[in-house]
Amino acid sequence: MLRLTEVRLPLDHGPQDLEAALLRRLRIPPDRLLNHRLIKRSIDARRQERIQLIYSLDVEVRGEAALLKKHRGDQRLRIAPDMRYELVVQAPAGFGLDGQSRPVVIGAGPCGYFAALLLAQMGFRPLLLERGQPVKQRTADTFGFWRGQRPLQPESNVQFGEGGAGTFSDGKLYSQVSDPEHYGRKVLEELVASGANPEILTVHRPHIGTFKLATVVRGLRSRIEQLGGEVRFGAKVQELILEPLIEPKDQPGWDDSAGPRQRLVGLLLADGSRLACQQAVLAPGHSARDTFSMLEKQGVAMRAKPFAVGFRIEHPQTLIDQARWGCKAGHPRLGAAEYKLVHHATNGRCVYSFCMCPGGMVVGATSEPGRVVTNGMSQHSRNERNANSGLVMPVLEEDLAPHQRFPGDPLAGVAFQQALEERAFSLGGGDYSAPVQRLEDFLANRPSTALGRIAPSYQPGVKPSDLRQALPADMIAALQEALPVFGRRLKDYDHPDALITGVETRTSSPVRLPRNDGCESVNTAGLTPAGEGAGYAGGILSAAIDGIRAAEAVALRLISQR
Repeated sequence: MLRLTEVRLPLDHGPQDLEAALLRRLRIPPDRLLNHRLIKRSIDARRQERIQLIYSLDVEVRGEAALLKKHRGDQRLRIAPDMRYELVVQAPAGFGLDGQSRPVVIGAGPCGYFAALLLAQMGFRPLLLERGQPVKQRTADTFGFWRGQRPLQPESNVQFGEGGAGTFSDGKLYSQVSDPEHYGRKVLEELVASGANPEILTVHRPHIGTFKLATVVRGLRSRIEQLGGEVRFGAKVQELILEPLIEPKDQPGWDDSAGPRQRLVGLLLADGSRLACQQAVLAPGHSARDTFSMLEKQGVAMRAKPFAVGFRIEHPQTLIDQARWGCKAGHPRLGAAEYKLVHHATNGRCVYSFCMCPGGMVVGATSEPGRVVTNGMSQHSRNERNANSGLVMPVLEEDLAPHQRFPGDPLAGVAFQQALEERAFSLGGGDYSAPVQRLEDFLANRPSTALGRIAPSYQPGVKPSDLRQALPADMIAALQEALPVFGRRLKDYDHPDALITGVETRTSSPVRLPRNDGCESVNTAGLTPAGEGAGYAGGILSAAIDGIRAAEAVALRLISQR
């Protein structure tokens, strides 16, 4: 099988044109082509008057070796990589039924679910613990809060519950992580097997959408259970049960500077029950602040990690479509347009778009009383009126300094996030409404007293305000410099009525739990920190990939300990 890339066709090409194009590229007659399969389709819109579709295909031909020799030097034709996933080990028959301690996975986000799924596929019968509720109950709690029909549920909301924070998002399935093992393909295939649209296997920037994600996470749970795993909801881990560990000084993977060495022997749950546990994947998500505090108190190695904060900005989707696609806007093969923008401000700040949600909504993403947080969400159709995106900036050391308890405080980022969220809560009127400001008013340094032609999508509600009070002054200055620049790059991006909503703080985890080459905590044996909350991922796909890596590491340790 050969991999052929960069097959370009016009936007309006017919159904037979793709095969004809690959025959021309390969310079072979039709009878030598045995089969072809679409691998990826992307869009080249650099020239609006000549938008093209770009295809990558796997092709099977007669005389493969001769064809490769004929096209020697053409980097667009090569042997197709083998993307099939192979389990690293298989558990002994009956594992976990003879009194052996099953591996535990903590957190049912994409990382935790894929760690549990892989462990189940290897026969280890994992136990998955999730502090929140199943997706059906969680959806009712979340939408009820947005609509003002239910109070905020601290353990069942946008951040906590089955599927993790990504369940109420655009469901983006692309990542910039290095993936030589093709784990990303494994993730996509398992998502399709669990109910996702098969198109995610071939489109360049795949996404699932919020309501589809709810179906998919139920499918993942069902498959884990069918393979002998167990999923428990409302099962919050309150404390790790640890014992001191004495190892030789030269033990590989240990960090002597990370604190006392210790070993995981069990888990204490919030209901008072105890579980024996020697191997656990810890996938808490980026908003598990109480978990971070617990880990710090128990001496688990932890350090601060870079993250970003900012606002959400909202435009009519038609405006973004026109700016990106020009006269081709609305074409069925293009769908809702996306964008990616970045500006390095003169004061040293970098402003960039983050988690762009075409045809979506800005939603309330708080998980804690008295705080306002925003996020973006899209359904699979991406047919809502507005587009939204984060406009964020990396947090600098000087931003964190007032929030440090001591030099190098690993939780200073959490304190900084909380301070911004509390300020947004106050600016929004103290009822979980979000403060918003028209772009024109924001640039003119005047509070908004009314909104313009662009209607806000944020739920539970909005309050016109002055967002200059919501972030540090130099962040505001960087945003005010960046917006006109973005308007020149993307027509009408700086529309006077574009809506800015505060605040976006949960871009990623502000902490990292250091681990060794075997994915184990550098000072806590048996604990495998993983995913976004542990500081090793940034989105659904990368979190799921890290869940696979964590599962493999745990499985290999379980086999070696027998």
